[in-house]
Amino acid sequence: MERRKFLAGAGAVTVGAVAATAPGAAGHAAPGIRHVETGLDVLVRSDFADLAGQRVGVISNPTGVDSDYRHLVDLMHASGSVRLAAAFGPEHGFRGSAQAGGSEGTGIDARTGITVYDAYGASLAKWESMFTQAGVDTVVFDIQDVGARFYTYIWTMYTSMMAAARVGKRYVVLDRPNPVGGRAYGPMMTAGYTSGVGLKEIVQQHGMTVGELARFFNAEFLPAEAGRRVDLHVVQCRHWKRDKLAADTDLPWVLPSPNMPTADTALVYPGTGLFEGVASLTEGRGTCKPFELIGGLADDFDYHWSDRLNARELPGVEFREAYFTPTSAGQKPALLNKLCAGVEVKVVDRAAYDPIRTAVAMLVEAHKYEAFAWRRDSWDAVRPYWIDKLTGSPRLRTMIDAGADVDDVVGAWADELADFNRRREPHLLYR
Repeated sequence: MERRKFLAGAGAVTVGAVAATAPGAAGHAAPGIRHVETGLDVLVRSDFADLAGQRVGVISNPTGVDSDYRHLVDLMHASGSVRLAAAFGPEHGFRGSAQAGGSEGTGIDARTGITVYDAYGASLAKWESMFTQAGVDTVVFDIQDVGARFYTYIWTMYTSMMAAARVGKRYVVLDRPNPVGGRAYGPMMTAGYTSGVGLKEIVQQHGMTVGELARFFNAEFLPAEAGRRVDLHVVQCRHWKRDKLAADTDLPWVLPSPNMPTADTALVYPGTGLFEGVASLTEGRGTCKPFELIGGLADDFDYHWSDRLNARELPGVEFREAYFTPTSAGQKPALLNKLCAGVEVKVVDRAAYDPIRTAVAMLVEAHKYEAFAWRRDSWDAVRPYWIDKLTGSPRLRTMIDAGADVDDVVGAWADELADFNRRREPHLLYR
């Protein structure tokens, strides 16, 4: 096996005794802000009692920190209470040094000396092999999700859960609040359009924590897909409620990926992430406000876009005419380092804001420009449109192409959203 040495996470702090004061206990939340404990905070306070006597493998990234920014793996390594066997790095890597679509490879972690396996895009068979090779009894998942179906970490969790079920490993999820709240929005994934940005039938903004999703996956999908349920345990958050956003808590924000710099980015992402499916528009990668800045070549798009959007008076949001130059283009090299014109999405009322409805309005208005073009991927001749994989079917694309307005597009998924809300209800942990 080719190995390389991992650098310790930039700015990492020295890990103190695990039995120290409970994370966050030294201070208090600001007025109006709720002090919330994550599953990791709860586990640390118990001195990792739930993992006693087990050989543990950890699936995590830089977001797996407690309220004092101490990483789960570093805490385990320092504790003496956990038999830490290995770590598994998802997209962007365990320590977070890789860009979108990248990984850190398999190697030795400089801080702890444990083997870190490259798990980005791992198949079911590869997960089974990694768990067996590492000799783990229990798999621990601790990654901050951002609440959108096309954010890949939940599918890392799903596939690794299936593998753990098949090879008889226990699976522990250290829960974290959903930073965009507990309400579900958007269209359902359909079986013909599953991919790495949506493996199973859930709606676009699922409104669940990773712990709740794990319970949902375990009941709804694993019996058929893996042949059995996994031995699942969720270490729940404390003091979080479904109507609370990241801004309503005192939890630290660590970038889950290079283009998710703030909780404000996460708030818009379930909607503006759809612009990854538009060839002629950049979603602002390589700017200081990815997914909040959306635009195309300045010769093709102009101020009329923001004017028309503001005239719609969409709830909770306003649009600023914006000009910017993306220094990262993702799958759109024609826009790299080019002056782009478009809009900045300004959320002015978080409670009223619907990110997916807003993005549909943005698409409807952008579609009026002659330069507008959906992204087509030559590697998938059967399902070439990336937007179809992001939304779960061709419906949104074909409706907008046919001239449908926002209410028609959004209304088309009302029944499937209601059904999803009914199905997920037994698996919710927070009210």
